[in-house]
Amino acid sequence: MSKQRNKAVSLPVIEPNAAGIDVGATEIFVAVPADRDPEPIRCFPTFTVDLERLADWLQQYHIRTVAMESTGVYWIPLFQILEKRKIDVRLVNAHHVKNVPGTKTDVSDCQWIQHLHSVGLLRGSFRPGDEICAIRSLWRHRDNLIQLATLHLQHMQKALDQMNLQIHHVISDLDGTTGLAIMDAILAGERDPHKLAQLRHPRIRASEETIMKSLVGDYREEHLFTLRQSLKAYRYYQELIQEVDAQVKQMMQRLPSKVAEGEEPPQGSKRRARKTPWRNEPPQLREDLYRAFGVDLTEVPAINSLTAQMLLTEIGPNLDRFPTAAAFCSWLRLCPDPKISGGQVLSSRTRPTKNRAALALRVATQALYHSDSFLGDYFRRMKARMGTPKAMTATAHKLARIIYHMVTTQQQYHSTIFQKQEERRRHQKSAKLHAQARELGFQLVPINCVP
Repeated sequence: MSKQRNKAVSLPVIEPNAAGIDVGATEIFVAVPADRDPEPIRCFPTFTVDLERLADWLQQYHIRTVAMESTGVYWIPLFQILEKRKIDVRLVNAHHVKNVPGTKTDVSDCQWIQHLHSVGLLRGSFRPGDEICAIRSLWRHRDNLIQLATLHLQHMQKALDQMNLQIHHVISDLDGTTGLAIMDAILAGERDPHKLAQLRHPRIRASEETIMKSLVGDYREEHLFTLRQSLKAYRYYQELIQEVDAQVKQMMQRLPSKVAEGEEPPQGSKRRARKTPWRNEPPQLREDLYRAFGVDLTEVPAINSLTAQMLLTEIGPNLDRFPTAAAFCSWLRLCPDPKISGGQVLSSRTRPTKNRAALALRVATQALYHSDSFLGDYFRRMKARMGTPKAMTATAHKLARIIYHMVTTQQQYHSTIFQKQEERRRHQKSAKLHAQARELGFQLVPINCVP
């Protein structure tokens, strides 16, 4: 009886000129194929001169593609240097390069990454073009500035509470025209509630008497000092936000335009056109987005200019990297992730994600609570069936498919697209009501048939 011999199975090398990099805060470990250098694994500091030396070493041994794993933003300087050297760089997901159980070191990590990349088992994470990355960096910085400004607005509210001034509970926005005017007058020394209440804007719903009562309090010196500094800091951050808006607008105007010069967004079919911009919305943002995308995404129910801007900064004006709408939704992690074992579905939950574009779409679905559109009706049905969190994910998935179709086909949004779905849903509602009436012994009669 012949003995079977165990044969080692090795995967074919698809990328012979591949390297693996494990990026850290102070050290970078690089592995090249073992036949290229007597010392195929090297460690480099993260100074710029050392990163240039790393790139020279890779080019010396004709490395054409690199896969790197990193946390935070430590990978960006090396990524940009290697891109300038015409080396194909792929930033890989840490979950895709997990090694077998055992001792984990930076040396073994870079070797494992190099092996996986050489046999073609790694794919790079999506990264938009450099011009979009520049806008994205500023837009994220702008979000941080808004959070800092909001923090000082909360400090102002706390100072008013400690003086028992209830003006921020009477008017909707403390940082609006009325609120800022009243705080400026208070810090200027005015204490007469009648004179302060006269600064009320005509559109404020609260009466002048109510505002007068809210401005009677204990004007203590320490709280006035806190209020003055917080207001000063708030206005300083507002100036910084305006500077960022101007810089972002310049960058967006450099993007290739997909519409004719001077063409404005079409007059939409939304019943209630918004006359005033959204809070923290840059001026003429809708027009800039229309030139970049070639379609007006704000015509989609629940999508406003800030949501569309988030999609632009995170993805870019083109969706060519995604071959289908399903691939786009999968990248957003808005699709179920089924886990099947033994023919049974163990779980079909969506994978957790911190994708900012997906988060923006989920937040946008909250505007559909009272919408009379097809999407609003769909959201309410999903909410009654699955609960709010799952309904938000399902509706965000549908919004992502609509946006993908609009951007890739350059077709404007029309509410008549869902006319057939709305008619079918109306017939389903009618049939359900008639069935319930028959069960209870009643008969439904249309209103136009009642004498």
